[in-house]
Amino acid sequence: MNLALTADERAFRDEMRTFFRSEVPAGIRERVASGATLGRDDVVTTQRILNAAGLAVPHWPVRWGGRDWTAVQRHIWLDEMQLAAVPEPLAFNANMVGPVIAAFGSDEQKARFLPATANLDIWWCQGFSEPGSGSDLASLQTRAVRDGDSYVINGQKTWTTLAQYADWIFCLVRTDPDAPKKQAGISFILVDLTSPGVTVRPIRLIDGSYEVNEVFFDDVRVPAENLVGEENAGWSYAKFLLGNERTGVTGVGRTKIKLARAKEHAARTPLGAGTLLDDPLFAARVAELENELLALELTQLRVVASSVHGKPDPASSLLKLRGSELQQAATELLVDIAGPDSLPFEAGADIESPLWAQRAAPAYLNYRKVSIYSGSSEVQRTIIASSILGL
Repeated sequence: MNLALTADERAFRDEMRTFFRSEVPAGIRERVASGATLGRDDVVTTQRILNAAGLAVPHWPVRWGGRDWTAVQRHIWLDEMQLAAVPEPLAFNANMVGPVIAAFGSDEQKARFLPATANLDIWWCQGFSEPGSGSDLASLQTRAVRDGDSYVINGQKTWTTLAQYADWIFCLVRTDPDAPKKQAGISFILVDLTSPGVTVRPIRLIDGSYEVNEVFFDDVRVPAENLVGEENAGWSYAKFLLGNERTGVTGVGRTKIKLARAKEHAARTPLGAGTLLDDPLFAARVAELENELLALELTQLRVVASSVHGKPDPASSLLKLRGSELQQAATELLVDIAGPDSLPFEAGADIESPLWAQRAAPAYLNYRKVSIYSGSSEVQRTIIASSILGL
């Protein structure tokens, strides 16, 4: 297979590369590249810049801000964005609820929500997981009972990422507890987080960050017009959403940035008569990661090329699995370079440890999540075994 870009694709790549490096503020991109925590304003500012240029939601229908691009162009767009350390469009908006509303929502819902979702005028969060319903999501217990022109919702969601910033939450709720199959009684509904009865409570993570939350619903009244599609058809919409969520999770560009930073720091770390980068064992470790990343990138290009014809490719599970492993390996490399300086957590200028080193361990711990979200590594191995190896 010829994996070289055509002349038009190279021109498109150069256009994306120039835009991302010239139009997105350098301060925001440096925070991404250095592993610093982004604030809400950083994410909103970037997405609005992208949306104004038609680059926030290119995979949406053209009527709602999408672009009539090929699969290769979408791949180049995302890869160049990651390589430029540009914050990607908020996944909850761009890859999750937006495509669901565009595909299954009413005309009124599309007009009301899609422009605001693309421009991040509404910040969405995802209300799927519950304390007893994680991998077995279909066992969820949050109830929505129809009462006239409203639904009354009671229950709890957990691990709700960035709900502290969110304006709205899209939820899976049980509307028919007596359905013969548990998947058949679930609906997809949109909830304003300022509604009476909604409580958002933070969960402090092992890396010290505040990224996920619990969300409680206590007799929350939601207009029936906020139901997306048909009642009790939410499981089908959720599967559609998860297919969009898994777009771009390979993270080749992000891992390249981390490896480049690791080499820069290693070249400034004294070791014997030279630097850590001169050490043969360390250099071999870096070279192995770079080779593995190149193999992953080529596999990704092959999958993208095959998707041009609209055929599902189970090799996408290879991308998710190996992409997760290499992202984690890169964060581990940074911790090893930082050594004891990686132990403090954002102590700032009060100690001699450089900020990049202080961020190394928290980033390493936080990146344990990539082998869980968008389909855990165990799930991906099962798909590979059955669909690729025929076991």
